[in-house]
Amino acid sequence: MNIRKIITITENTLTEGGRAVDPQHRVAVVAAVIENPWKGQGFVSDLGPGIEQNASDLGELLAPRVMAALGSAAQAYGKAAIVGLDGEIEHGSALIHTLKFGDHFRRAANATTLLPAVEKRAAAGTVFDIPLKHITDATIRSHHQSIEVRIADAPHPDEILIALAASTSGRPQQRLAALSTEGRK
Repeated sequence: MNIRKIITITENTLTEGGRAVDPQHRVAVVAAVIENPWKGQGFVSDLGPGIEQNASDLGELLAPRVMAALGSAAQAYGKAAIVGLDGEIEHGSALIHTLKFGDHFRRAANATTLLPAVEKRAAAGTVFDIPLKHITDATIRSHHQSIEVRIADAPHPDEILIALAASTSGRPQQRLAALSTEGRK
């Protein structure tokens, strides 16, 4: 795996709706910009060897870094794969939609739910939103949130940007009723 750079972003929300957020809402993102393992190969029918060579190592690299950047227990989490223009969306999906990748984050966050994800093919500097959901119950609405990310020089056409995100709580000042309070008709 050829890594060009690793980026760490943290966001702390101190006020929302004109009121203090207590405790502060913190979101951390850690992204690795890697050379696309399938670059220059044309259409590859079997992505398995590239998954085997890279997915677990990426998860092992990113999961502890995002937890350290968060500095607290995670309550919500998510992931992203942004593929450079010379690659396929399936290349990013192959790396992040496998237990070899995701289980590193689940263990680090003490999580059990599926990791919500965004994946797309885009030019360097594209803006993307990483969706986050609760780490043990994806139906908890207060934790459905997202963080907007932009890395100015990534991904290059032959790269993939892989990112993990975690938050210390649900949305700041959330006040929607629990999903269980809504009756179905």
